[in-house]
Amino acid sequence: MARGGAAGLAGFGLGLALFVFTVPLLLRSCRFSEPQAEGARRRPVGFSAQEKEQLREALRGAIRIPTVSFSPGKVATSAMEEFSAYIRKVFPGVFSSSFVQHEVIGGYSHLFTVQGSDPHLQPYVLLAHLDVVPASDEGWEVPPFSAQERDGFLYGRGTLDDKNAAIGILQALEFLLKRQYRPVRSFYIGIGHDEEVSGNDGARKIAAKLERAGVRLSFVSDEGLAVLEGVVKGISEPVALVGTTEKGAITLTLTVHSEPGHSSFPPKETSIGILAAAVSRLEQNPMPSLFGKGPELVTFEQLATQFAFPLNVVMGNLWLFAPVVGRVLEREPSTSALVRTTTALTLFHAGVKANVIPPFANATVNFRIHPAQTVEEVLELVRATVADERVKLNVQDAFDPLPVSPYDEDSFGFQIIRRTIHEVFSEVSMVAPGVCIGNTDSRHFVNLTDSIYRFSPIWLKREDLGRIHGLNERISLEMYERGVQFYFHLMENSDIAQLPKPHKSAHEL
Repeated sequence: MARGGAAGLAGFGLGLALFVFTVPLLLRSCRFSEPQAEGARRRPVGFSAQEKEQLREALRGAIRIPTVSFSPGKVATSAMEEFSAYIRKVFPGVFSSSFVQHEVIGGYSHLFTVQGSDPHLQPYVLLAHLDVVPASDEGWEVPPFSAQERDGFLYGRGTLDDKNAAIGILQALEFLLKRQYRPVRSFYIGIGHDEEVSGNDGARKIAAKLERAGVRLSFVSDEGLAVLEGVVKGISEPVALVGTTEKGAITLTLTVHSEPGHSSFPPKETSIGILAAAVSRLEQNPMPSLFGKGPELVTFEQLATQFAFPLNVVMGNLWLFAPVVGRVLEREPSTSALVRTTTALTLFHAGVKANVIPPFANATVNFRIHPAQTVEEVLELVRATVADERVKLNVQDAFDPLPVSPYDEDSFGFQIIRRTIHEVFSEVSMVAPGVCIGNTDSRHFVNLTDSIYRFSPIWLKREDLGRIHGLNERISLEMYERGVQFYFHLMENSDIAQLPKPHKSAHEL
């Protein structure tokens, strides 16, 4: 009886302790709620059957033009010129409007200036790019530039990255002009031709032109994150992530030189062996996990209420559980990229002949830098890992992670994009800030605004992620129509002087 009473008391005490410990965590996990703007509209524009066919044909025609970027300074120039003629034909209202000015920048990029009626409102920029990465027929279900339709999907290189946006933006403006639209707030449309190979001749020159003109931007909207369904494990409902920053990058060449000779009396190590060992050490020793030290922490905190129990408690209390979550995220490449600087060996060249000791070997390694690190910090880690003076390092290109753009209730650009997402993608349960692990043309605009947002109005499932730059890239034609609606409403929604007063959609505890 006494032992039973003691055990019961101990059990009660443990239960009380767990209650005292858990309740604050539950309360904390419920405190994130998304503000709703008063008077926010919830209606996507209705396109006529003729307009729906028009927007689909416009994208099909653009996909058929192989506007490939191969390397910096090497692009498919004839295809770029064909694309320029194509958009003039397909969007006559844009090119004939009295308040839309068009310029060609850097030979093949396009800058549209859309003049609003109120010159006191700060303008914004909508960015996209017309170039695509190379694609051969091998491995594709249909030829990559055929723009074939199957089961409601349009297949082809550029359907997701990024002709859907380049054509979608112009299509939205064309439809608005058809409805006698005149913007209140001025804006620019920038369509770059070399984003896939740095954007130095396209977006960078567009940004430089605006900077020379003294332009300051309210915000920049570019490709990036998207509506995600089943991509974030533990969240069943679709959520939208808007990139408020993007990782930095280093393109690094490692080179080893050695004396050539006959293969019949080889040295102990050849240049190939030395370099292979060095890059193997880089692959076997990934950069340290930095989860919890960068803006990715906020993404999971704001999505906390979307997770099922007990993950909602874990994600709402990352001050306590961040180390555990970080270790879980490291297990898969798609989520490992969120927690660390990634290391990717992308090129390897060596040797001159089968019976000749190779006089050289070089490899290219691409790093995508976590927001909590810098270029110099990563290079120091690389030197320490390679640990071989015979391996020479040469930086081809490098830049630090981009600044984090504001996303609070007073951030005009973020809130306009969030509002537009909810209007067009009504199934989305939450819009949260995120980290873009790839790089975009928007990085060239950091001198023009502190508000840069990266969101592609596309709906992605887990199986779609590998299609971007991969095989069988495709877009749902229904979702492409919604993408046009997104830009249509984004232009309309930006025509206000200030944000409506927000209110909480749920009581904040």
